[in-house]
Amino acid sequence: MMSSLQGRTILLTGAGGFIGRRLKERLQKAGADVHCLIRAGTQAFSARDHLLSGEGAAAVSNLQKICEDTKPDIVIHLASLFLASHTPADIDSLIDSNIRLGTRLLEAMEKAGIRRIINTGTFWQHFENRPYDPVNLYAATKQAFEDILTYYVNSNAFQAITLQLYDTYGPGDTRPKVLALLNKIARENSHLGMSPGEQFLDLVHVDDVCAAFETAAVRMLKDQVQGHEVYAVSSSNPVQLREIVNIFNHAAGSKLDIGWGERPYRAREVMHPYNKGIPVPGWEPRISLHEGIRDFIHSNQESKT
Repeated sequence: MMSSLQGRTILLTGAGGFIGRRLKERLQKAGADVHCLIRAGTQAFSARDHLLSGEGAAAVSNLQKICEDTKPDIVIHLASLFLASHTPADIDSLIDSNIRLGTRLLEAMEKAGIRRIINTGTFWQHFENRPYDPVNLYAATKQAFEDILTYYVNSNAFQAITLQLYDTYGPGDTRPKVLALLNKIARENSHLGMSPGEQFLDLVHVDDVCAAFETAAVRMLKDQVQGHEVYAVSSSNPVQLREIVNIFNHAAGSKLDIGWGERPYRAREVMHPYNKGIPVPGWEPRISLHEGIRDFIHSNQESKT
């Protein structure tokens, strides 16, 4: 059966990140012509890599030309800077990456007549299950861009979907997140001090995340999107951190040396992930946590051989 993305053109930001690399591959396998926006200093690998350049109005003009040259059916905006906590030195980088880049992109799209965009948000915009309460400055910048996106939807007839992602993982994930840390101490037979471990994590496999983006893109191409739609890309099955360690131990045949309670919870620790979001119509997670962790461990073992 021919994919609904066959022959479609997609402009992707953030293609060099963990999710972005996997998403690019999935979209290409579905038959899409994927063009990528890359930052200055990043090596271009093909004619479909387009370099971001300039500041202010010049940056918008650069992006407008890219949009006019590629004529994307959809822009997928995945690029962002994630920081769990920030210092004063991080403020400009957070605003540049999470607000300024996206706003320039929206302005360029408007001038080029491109009006379909899939944006990426975070469940951290909903501390203690509130409609809006940012866990940190990163989450606040993600919400600020959503508000700017709503302006373009209301004033320029954009179609927009924001996918608010939860904790992601999968093969090849080297980010310093919980599974990578567990894998490291298993490999080194070392000790890891952790919090008391009572918080629940909502882990979503990267292939399920990419499927959510593809489902959202198909929905958009079918003109089923009304204004600015916001969806949660959640497993709907949060698991306590202590149980995640148990699952990892079982899958790896290990007994990790964890020092529970040796570290305090971080400020504004998310003990229970946001559970009031709705999934993209037609999408549901398919990879169980047990299966996904086995896959993660196996892929890391292969990469070391």
